[in-house]
Formats: sequence, C-alpha cells, structure tokens
Amino acid sequence: MNTNHNAKSVALVTGASSGIGAIYADRLARRGHDLILVARSADKLKTLAERLHASTGRNVEVLPADLTLKEDVLRVEQRLQSDDRIDVLVNNAGIGATSPLVDSDADRLEEMIQLNVTALTRLTRAVAPGMIRRGKGAIINIASVVAIRPELLNGTYGGSKAFVLAFTQSLAHELGPHGIQVQAVLPGATRTDFWEISGKPVDELPEQIVMSAEDMVDASLVGFDRKELVSIPALPDVADWDRFEAARQVLAPNLSHANAAQRYRV
Repeated sequence: MNTNHNAKSVALVTGASSGIGAIYADRLARRGHDLILVARSADKLKTLAERLHASTGRNVEVLPADLTLKEDVLRVEQRLQSDDRIDVLVNNAGIGATSPLVDSDADRLEEMIQLNVTALTRLTRAVAPGMIRRGKGAIINIASVVAIRPELLNGTYGGSKAFVLAFTQSLAHELGPHGIQVQAVLPGATRTDFWEISGKPVDELPEQIVMSAEDMVDASLVGFDRKELVSIPALPDVADWDRFEAARQVLAPNLSHANAAQRYRV
C-alpha cells in the first residue's frame, strides 16, 4: 500500500506527542492522511494537532491514552476495531532502558514490556481483522537495531525490540496475502528524548552515530515505499541485511528433527 495522497485514509500513530511519532504524524499528514494521535499528554497532542491541521489541512483527532494501562489500551483497541477508515497503524510508542539488568527497577522493566510488547500486540490484533476484511492496510512497527544487537543496551529493552522484529516478520507471512503491508523499522541512536528518559543523555553519545529523528523517519518512509519488510535507516548497503537474513533462512531446514544432532551425542 502506497500512503501517498489517499484522501479517505486515516493513520493512527502511537507515541505521537513528540520525537519520532510526531514526525511520522507530520509526514503522513503531508501524504494526505487524516490522523488519530495517541499519547499520554493531551496538551502536547492538542498543540501538535492544531499545528498539523493548520499546515496540512488534514483532519487531526487526539486520543489521549497511557498504553501502559490496560483500560487505556482497550479504549484505543475499540477505536481501531470500530473505525473502518483507519488503514495505517504506526506502533511507535515505547520506552527504553540503558542500565544493566541487576541495576534496573523490576517494575520499570515490566512497564516497558507492557508498552513495547503487550500494547503493540493488542493494537495490531485489534486493527488486523478490519484490514483483512477491506483487503488493504499498512502496519509500521518501530523496533530498534538492538533487536539484532541486544548487547548494546539493557537486555530487556533489546528483547522487547527483538519481539517487535519477529512479530513483524510473522505478520508479513500472515497478512501479506490479504493485501496488508507491514514494516519493521530498526533505528540506531536517534536524537529524541528517549535517551534522557532512559537515563543516558543523547549528548553523551558519539555525534557520528546519532541520526536526527527527521532523517530517520524520512528514510524509513522511503523503505516503506520500496516495500521493505525491514528498514534500517543507517545501514549503507542493504546487501548486508540480505546476507544476514539469508543466513537465517539457511538454518530453517535443520531446526527441527526427530533426533538430536550428531554433535550432541555422547
């Protein structure tokens, strides 16, 4: 599905009040989508909605919700299930962590799993049946390069983003035949408030590895238009990813056999 200038299309973006989510909202509005913006801060959403409506002319609705709370997730689910205009879902809401496991707060890690994994799964499950029924739609899931380099940051955060990648790969298998495009976006270090919230100011990172959020989103949308299943905005040569994926596929025929491999036999 190409997102350019679909006058009847509505895109729902989570984590939309700032950073990557706000830029996705801007870019999708400029492509002709009306918007439903989801985030905790009603005031920030209202300010963004007014600015986007003024600059793009698109209808922009705000849906304040804290996706770490079950009751708020259910409200957004209900909207996704009941509004047949929604044909783009951007699962951007997420939080991270940079401390080692033993230095991390267990409740904070649980909250991260709820937002990065559980809410994302439930919202995708809510929107998918309608997309299948209509035979069109797009789901963009914001993962991270730690999905394939979990050693870089907190392991629970890396694990949550590995889930997003695996989930998206499975969605492509399930939903692709129904005309639904899915994409996993794996940003590297991106200049947003993610780092400050996670406990490591972005200015402490080497400047040469930090991409602007605008460049990250614009590159990801190029990947979307090219129908990439996995987009890594910083990766110079897509052949590197292709080789990585090909190596995974080579394993497939030998991952399940009736007997243990000879190398494990004593």
